[in-house]
Amino acid sequence: MIGALLDMWGRHAPVLSVLLPSLTAVALLLLGDHGNVSPEGGGHEGSRLAWRRRLSLASAGLGLAMAAGLVVRASGGELQVYELGEWPAPFGIVLVLDRLSALMVLLTYAVALPVLAYASGGWDTHGRYFHAIFHFQLMGLCGAFLTGDLFNLFVFFEVLLIASYVLLLHGRGGERLRMGVHYVVLNLTASALFLIGLAMLYAVTGTLNMADAALKVAALQGQELRLAQSAALILLVVFGLKAALVPLYFWLPGAYAAASAPVAALFAIMTKVGVYAIVRVHWVIFGLDAGAASLTVQPWLLPAALVTSVLGVLGALAAHSLSRLVAYLTVSSVGTIGVGVALFTPQALSAALYYTLHSTVVVAGLFLFVELAAAQRGAMGDRLQPAPQVHEPVLLGVMMLFGAASAAGLPPLPGFLGKVMLLQSAADLALRPWVWTVVLGVGFLTIVGLARAGVILFWHVQPPDGGAAAGHSARLQLAPWAFMAMTVALAVVAAPVKAYTDALAQQLTDKRHYADVVLARHGGAALPTTRPYDGRRAPPSTLHSPEPQQEARP
Repeated sequence: MIGALLDMWGRHAPVLSVLLPSLTAVALLLLGDHGNVSPEGGGHEGSRLAWRRRLSLASAGLGLAMAAGLVVRASGGELQVYELGEWPAPFGIVLVLDRLSALMVLLTYAVALPVLAYASGGWDTHGRYFHAIFHFQLMGLCGAFLTGDLFNLFVFFEVLLIASYVLLLHGRGGERLRMGVHYVVLNLTASALFLIGLAMLYAVTGTLNMADAALKVAALQGQELRLAQSAALILLVVFGLKAALVPLYFWLPGAYAAASAPVAALFAIMTKVGVYAIVRVHWVIFGLDAGAASLTVQPWLLPAALVTSVLGVLGALAAHSLSRLVAYLTVSSVGTIGVGVALFTPQALSAALYYTLHSTVVVAGLFLFVELAAAQRGAMGDRLQPAPQVHEPVLLGVMMLFGAASAAGLPPLPGFLGKVMLLQSAADLALRPWVWTVVLGVGFLTIVGLARAGVILFWHVQPPDGGAAAGHSARLQLAPWAFMAMTVALAVVAAPVKAYTDALAQQLTDKRHYADVVLARHGGAALPTTRPYDGRRAPPSTLHSPEPQQEARP
């Protein structure tokens, strides 16, 4: 029985990772939600809130276990293609499980479970349907990471963005509403550009399947080539806005600082969706072997990433609140990751992905720490101004010190290891002076900015004014400690994680194998798609007609 269940899960693993949060959200909606109810108060509504929390946490825990299973399945290097409705690619919708998608799904749930536990300490009662919207967000994230089709990437982007609109406003407040309007307008604009970019790419390739488009782009010439390159640049603008790259980062600090602590912590993974889309589109479709369209965005992406990293840390130095400081550090970390992606070498991409794991969990933990500290500083909150001493200076001081050391990349923490890997990957490149200067300089300025914040929080204290809160419950403290434990674990298992990201980067460079697996599955039999492309005929795996076609003569 157990073996049959495991076999069924193995065959349907990709789609189950999308269905689990979707069905959980529907079940939570059916339970109803009247908000502002405490289970400690008893009564029917309090009991339903307790059940909502149990169901939500159980689903997130199961999702984390399933995501770990996805990584195990993908670690061997085999790609799993799930054909919805048994329509083969490129005709139908497919989900593709490879090392990259599995890693990103695992990272999503690794962030989501502690955040959900923290929110269940009381934040989920500040508005309605928090848990349901949270799981719709997870559905959008998992779908975006697993889809093998560009249009469905757009669809899942919209799902997670709609959920994020609601989560950003959770708890209400004038500042959240103001920043929420900016956030919605910018993302709606990006969605319109996304559709324009997809239309342009479809016009010249006749497909939006990533594997199919990757083969067809390599054969483009003339006006079709220029149209495809224009589509690549438009998509870079779209993904750059999602990832908060310069000059499209200005929305993030205000929005993340205005959001509630658990929502801001969950949003630590949101910028990584933009980075993931850049990797998936500009490595797989417009990557190293895309013919004349190869590396279309590199002249734009690398300078943007370097400037993003610098401006992000300068914003952190100038921040007047702890939440904005962490938000600007999020921007800076995206720039560092973008540098690794923009170098377009497997070694640099591997380092960037390792650093992605580190920066996501550190930023999520720091956002939760901000609320814990702000709640104990009386009316001053998280503003970087002298205030009465916090009730738990030792506990919060340790959290602050660990978070600062992690964010700055001090040894032996994973931030240090990730930056060393990135510097080593650029050692033989002509751009080494720029990369080394920015990465090392940003690390130093991060230390300065966080040291300044720590001095204000713990040394520049005023006499008590009677408004400081008591210590927080262990339930709220558990989530930041969980993120710190993940950070330590990344350093302890750095070697196997690095081996995984190395293999991941190599897998992404093998475009032909990816296309053969995705496009050559129908009823368990391989279609004739493995013939080498000789540059004269259309790549065999991109032919849409079931009838044999004659080869074009030179």
